[in-house]
Amino acid sequence: MATRNRTEVTEFFLLGLSSWAEMQPVIFGIVLAMHLVALMGNALLVIVALSDPKLQTPMYFLLSQLSFIDMFLTTITVPQMLVHTLSVNRIISFNCCMIQLFCFMAVGSMEGHLLAAMAYDRYVAICDPLRYSAIISRGLCLRITLTSWVVVSLNSLLYSVLVTRLTFCGNQVTHFFCDITPLLKLSCTRPVVNEMLIFTEGVAVVVSPFFFILGSYARIAVAIARTHSVAALRKALSTCSSHILVVLLLYGSVIYMYLRPSSSYDLDQDRQVAMFYTVVTPMLNPLIYSLRNQEVKGALRRLFRKLCISRNFQPGSQINGGWQNIS
Repeated sequence: MATRNRTEVTEFFLLGLSSWAEMQPVIFGIVLAMHLVALMGNALLVIVALSDPKLQTPMYFLLSQLSFIDMFLTTITVPQMLVHTLSVNRIISFNCCMIQLFCFMAVGSMEGHLLAAMAYDRYVAICDPLRYSAIISRGLCLRITLTSWVVVSLNSLLYSVLVTRLTFCGNQVTHFFCDITPLLKLSCTRPVVNEMLIFTEGVAVVVSPFFFILGSYARIAVAIARTHSVAALRKALSTCSSHILVVLLLYGSVIYMYLRPSSSYDLDQDRQVAMFYTVVTPMLNPLIYSLRNQEVKGALRRLFRKLCISRNFQPGSQINGGWQNIS
């Protein structure tokens, strides 16, 4: 490996999503629109899940946490990318870069843990419905959420500390935010310890929820097969289809971006996949859960009905309406 010039890096230059100057306004408009849709859709799901009396169940508590995570995930990366898209100065300080790396890894890992908890909830609801209330509770979901936050935060802290100890040969990051792979590419020497952690401890923390999800759905499939009931199969598909689709969107991106040999990394393709993971997926998740879930659609209708009623019965509108009727 050729020796590269070592420099003390105090800031990084983010190359952004595309180097084509004429495409920057188009990229800005598209990404801004998707970002706003993702924020509004997930915020609406959080409000509905926490306020509607018919959605006060463990499953919808987990769904509200997933929507919160999606809002956090897209907020970590997209606003900075939008600013840099229309700016020549795409500098981020070393400390801010490490904070962004920590937050992105923690939030991204947390999404997988929440999906695993939701898979367990579906498994108990389908395979052991009579004991569902005794097994799954809001308190259990809260403990799972807090424990998962501790695990992913420690994992992300470990990665961030190891990255800060690297010696960088250059400061141009081929990405639109500070991610682990492009930062490792800037290391003067091959970061063997970091790569080993990605394929050992990283697999345990990030991929183990995926195997837990697969195990839960395997048990569900076995239980349904034993019933020999088409109605049970349709009900299970109706209950789990939204969750399965979100799992495929998440882990398809994660496995491609991080869990392949370092020799096959293509940073340009990684930027496109990261764009899908940080912008498109958070935008699609609330649409998937609202359009394919009758309870959520019913809660949204009740929320909009309340908003319309409260607007129609505002004091000002009553007075104005009264004067118009008199005249």
